[in-house]
Amino acid sequence: MLSIAVAAILATATAAVADPTRVTDATGRSIQLPAKIERIYAAGPPASVFILALAPEKLIGWSRAPRRDEAAFLPEAFAALPELGRLTGRGNTANVEVVMRAKPDVIIDIGSTSATYVTLAERTQQQTGIPYLLFDGKLADTPRLLREMGHAIGAADAAEALARDADARLREIASRLSRVADSERVRVYFARGPNGLTTAPRGSFQAETLALAGGSNVIEPPADFAGNLLSVSLETVLAAKPDVIIASDPTFASTIRSSPGWRELPAVRAGRVHVVPDLPFGWFDAPPALNRLLGIEWLTRIFYPQLFPEPLGPRIKTFHRLYYHREPSDEQVRELLEIAGVQR
Repeated sequence: MLSIAVAAILATATAAVADPTRVTDATGRSIQLPAKIERIYAAGPPASVFILALAPEKLIGWSRAPRRDEAAFLPEAFAALPELGRLTGRGNTANVEVVMRAKPDVIIDIGSTSATYVTLAERTQQQTGIPYLLFDGKLADTPRLLREMGHAIGAADAAEALARDADARLREIASRLSRVADSERVRVYFARGPNGLTTAPRGSFQAETLALAGGSNVIEPPADFAGNLLSVSLETVLAAKPDVIIASDPTFASTIRSSPGWRELPAVRAGRVHVVPDLPFGWFDAPPALNRLLGIEWLTRIFYPQLFPEPLGPRIKTFHRLYYHREPSDEQVRELLEIAGVQR
């Protein structure tokens, strides 16, 4: 009888310790969650993409509503969700009153876990009484992040399926890229914005896609650099002599071949200037979420076609079906491949 009583006490203690409604986020804060989560407020665009992938029925609105061309790649019910604004990052457009009116069970943010974002999370939670989870958004850790979020919001099965897909893809890509010596890596410049002179330097959060695809980022950050994006001069780009240019702005990319200075670059002379597709989300950094997984697969085919001979089109269909819950049409796939500068 005594052993039975002891076992019962231990079982109760274990259940208390392993409280499924208490989660520790990336900041180390232990947060009590509701027993059932049905309404999630995404604090910024990265969280919107992750929630769409894991539990779209729980997403109550977008940081920025999808444009018409973006919405065409999403299930109609989710594309039509309202725009609630963003709580975090540059150009935040929401506030405590907006959050309260939306009546979420939890607020989720994904990205930087610096002191600024921790303070915002703690302040918002104190003001609203709504649990606020902040997760580290490193691209290489996407499988872990999917599992952590899935556990927190009651979507563990969906999270496990996506995490296995992401993990398998990242491992296969890393395995193939291990055959490329550092000295043989393709030298790449990321041209952001209408003049191409904003970039994401080596090691920055915004340049993770490039690094995981095996590109050698030609822009080193200054010694005192602590951000993500950097303004550079044309002279700096000319001195770097990139083999490939990845551009975020299609107008810039279309004029670069006739622009003084730019046209002298090896990448431009060889016609190796590619525009980042951005439907329904960017493949490089807009937003910096799991949508970038597709960007890695795109870039590896541009940088090392001999190592990645498989056509990208079928993977686009699979990725969209798994993560965005709508398989694109053949015409939509052709549109994306044309933007990306890939034949198939």
